[in-house]
Amino acid sequence: MVNRVLKIVLLSTLVLALVLPFFQGWAMDPTEERQALEEELKELEEQIAQHEGDISKTQQEKKTLQNQIYILKQKIEKLNLQIYQSNVVIKDLGLQIKDTESSIEKTSFKIEDSQIQLANILRAIYEWDQRSLIEILLSEAELSDFFDDLMALETLNSKNQKLLETIKTLKSSLESEKQLLAGEKEDTERMLKLQTLQKKEQEDVKKEKDYFLKLTEAEYQKYLKEKEETEKKVAEIRARIFELIGVPEAPTFGEAYAIAKYVETITGVEPALLLAVLTQESNIGKNVGQCFLKNPSTGEGVRILTGEKVAKVMNSTRDIPYFLEITQQLGRDPYNTPVSCPMSIGFGGAMGPAQFIPDTWANPQYGYSQKVKEITGKAADPWNIKDAFLATGLYLRDLGVFQNEFKAVMRYFSGYSWAKWEEFYGKSVLAIKTQYEKDIKEIEAIS
Repeated sequence: MVNRVLKIVLLSTLVLALVLPFFQGWAMDPTEERQALEEELKELEEQIAQHEGDISKTQQEKKTLQNQIYILKQKIEKLNLQIYQSNVVIKDLGLQIKDTESSIEKTSFKIEDSQIQLANILRAIYEWDQRSLIEILLSEAELSDFFDDLMALETLNSKNQKLLETIKTLKSSLESEKQLLAGEKEDTERMLKLQTLQKKEQEDVKKEKDYFLKLTEAEYQKYLKEKEETEKKVAEIRARIFELIGVPEAPTFGEAYAIAKYVETITGVEPALLLAVLTQESNIGKNVGQCFLKNPSTGEGVRILTGEKVAKVMNSTRDIPYFLEITQQLGRDPYNTPVSCPMSIGFGGAMGPAQFIPDTWANPQYGYSQKVKEITGKAADPWNIKDAFLATGLYLRDLGVFQNEFKAVMRYFSGYSWAKWEEFYGKSVLAIKTQYEKDIKEIEAIS
């Protein structure tokens, strides 16, 4: 009996001997290859910074064709270095992924091995538990052997607890390593996308350089003059106020376009269409955001400028509960927050520059506040320009803008069914879109 117990003790000790060195050598130093890559990246950063300095210095000098060609050559060299830098980073990430995958494999093996050894220990303890103390006492030749067996069993229980803690720590490490691996793979994907953009920019700069190489100095000066006139026109377009009634500080067209481009990256909706819808929404009836709700039971309110009482400022059953919830969440006074006044028929109550009614904004089943929050990570505000733009883009996408632009615009205005006369709205939006497309082309041509 004593021999069997000693074997079990030795077995558990062996298990710990296998596991503990793993923890002592857990933190691995970077490989020489990765150290070399890090040094290479530092050198590349210095070279790129030098090219940026040369470009900046030359741009401050007299604008001549020779200087412009030199600047473009420097930009191409800088992009070449940036593309090479991306390759180095991708290679470095590849090594990190390889190291992490190797570490995950080792950790998984350690967990599996520890679990097998733990099972052996638990099996031995279970066999002991099936026997009574009297039975164990009678089976030993001497009383001292009985007490030796009890001490060995106590040792087994102690080793068992340590082994359990080891497995728990190993599993926690495995989860961390898996998360690290996922992050490294995402970093690699981003670098590949960045490299694609860098190559595209490199191609564009090469084309520009080739164009200037064909010009004479006189032709280049003529080009600069034409460019200056275009830049003035673009500046006028950017500075034009983009009227959004209900917004304290109306953005310029340039600022609104920048937001619309951001929304396009998320929703795919063209900036010109998004801006056209918002322009139309802000101008209908000239009364957007000109009423206050006053009676939550009836939906009655007043006109902000005159104090005149107005019925149906908001639908009391469909919208008011959500409106009270929205304003409370944002710290707004619900009875002093501008909303749209009702038109000749129907209700008012639309909020902010995108004119969302409270139900469409906050309904938990289909509301857009939650969709915006999932993207921005903060509570959505229908009076916030960026949130309103984003919600509009999401809504147009959901309404099928990619399948039928006109239908999506009409659905934004009056749902999935509309009268023939209401199509003026859709046609007007698309006409505004056409004009904005021309403005955007002017901006993009010089940007």
